[in-house]
Amino acid sequence: MGKVTGFMEYERLEEGYKPVAERLKHYKEFVVGLDDGQAKIQGARCMDCGTPFCNNGCPVNNIIPDFNDLVYQGDWQNAIAVLHSTNNFPEFTGRICPAPCEAACTINVNGDAVGIKSIEHAIIDKAWENGWVQPQPAKHKTGKKVAVVGSGPAGLAAAQQLARAGHDVTVFEKNSRLGGLLRYGIPDFKMEKSHIDRRVAQMEAEGVVFKTSTLVGAMPEGSKITNDAKTVISADELKAQFDAVLLTGGSEQSRDLSVPGRELDGVHFAMEFLPQQNKVNAGDKLKNQLRADGKHVIVIGGGDTGSDCVGTSTRHGALSVTQFEVMPQPPEHENKPLVWPYWPLKLRTSSSHDESAEKGILAREFAISTKAFVGKNGKLTGLKTVNVEFKDGKLVEIAGTEKEYPADLVLLAMGFVNPVATVLDAFGVEKDARGNAKASTEFTGGYATSTDKVFAAGDMRRGQSLVVWAIREGRQAARAVDEFLMGYSDLPR
Repeated sequence: MGKVTGFMEYERLEEGYKPVAERLKHYKEFVVGLDDGQAKIQGARCMDCGTPFCNNGCPVNNIIPDFNDLVYQGDWQNAIAVLHSTNNFPEFTGRICPAPCEAACTINVNGDAVGIKSIEHAIIDKAWENGWVQPQPAKHKTGKKVAVVGSGPAGLAAAQQLARAGHDVTVFEKNSRLGGLLRYGIPDFKMEKSHIDRRVAQMEAEGVVFKTSTLVGAMPEGSKITNDAKTVISADELKAQFDAVLLTGGSEQSRDLSVPGRELDGVHFAMEFLPQQNKVNAGDKLKNQLRADGKHVIVIGGGDTGSDCVGTSTRHGALSVTQFEVMPQPPEHENKPLVWPYWPLKLRTSSSHDESAEKGILAREFAISTKAFVGKNGKLTGLKTVNVEFKDGKLVEIAGTEKEYPADLVLLAMGFVNPVATVLDAFGVEKDARGNAKASTEFTGGYATSTDKVFAAGDMRRGQSLVVWAIREGRQAARAVDEFLMGYSDLPR
């Protein structure tokens, strides 16, 4: 372990942020990472538990005590080797993962967890700076061809693993740039897209072929899902050309709000709003970008996507930003003895909330439900709400709490219900009750769908989830595909 008494001697140190006034002028990252000395001290706080709950709390099962100790010892090169052994893309998770590992940290029982995420961030940034992240092309080719549909974290992880196993891998992406929801669903101020581009270059050097603006299957008519496809390939064509197909698209079908006035101009899905800004940041010229300048914005949904809408609206120059959450306000601090080592329910205030609050334009409303959108001449002017409470396990309206809010722009950020159904239907894949591809995670035969030689992983299989879960499933599915093609697999699971 780092230092026997480190967890008693040193306090948790958070990564810093650049000043709000500075960071609101751009869409670049603003987190100030730990320096070598600070990372060493955080590594020293790790207790090297006999049973490391952090390892089990991490979906990719990062070997956290080991890389913590290596950072404490100053052995950064071996630290990145340990980190890469379980996680293909720590620069993604080190920036945007909510860190369930820290919730599970043993010190978190009655203190402050080790800054695991900040250490991971420091390791991978140093690795890139020092040229330690290099292509790892396969020494021998198998002659087998695999198609990966979707270039999000699950697809990229699977493609990299399969290429390193010697297969010829082609990744198909319907949009003009790679990364899936990493690219278009996450604002640049949380993760700049140069991190994706750098990994894509590494993977191309490892033999992965990428085909952008290429739709596999079909999209629903009138869909609002981001789609830049100029070429369409049928499911039958793909199955005929490849020895295996892995479906790794995101859960892109946004949850809608079917109340009166939904058709008014000014009511949009968050995933209409966020991708457009990312496209503009990348240099795309959009004729009619959806913007929040000078508007009263209401974001319906209290999760990460809602927070991203808050941060983007603030940068646009919104007059006000109000965020609705239908659930009651959670406590500021969790009951650790009750919930540890599991993910706790508590009030979470993001950097985007802090920015808007500092500008004096943010309001957060809990236990509130939207009854109707109102407008004039087809344009949104506001919405009607009512407060709700739990009774007998159900949310019910509280009489006398009706209210009307002015609004010029409403962004629906209530989560995602399932992947694009028409893509699964094109392959004849059986779906589960939630509309996801039906496939198990069994060690043998896992990730296989009901259609021969077609596999599914990530959001496509498990539904809306975290980037780190997508990476885990991509890696595990790669092993399953490799075993299907070769009869065995040396890839880690």
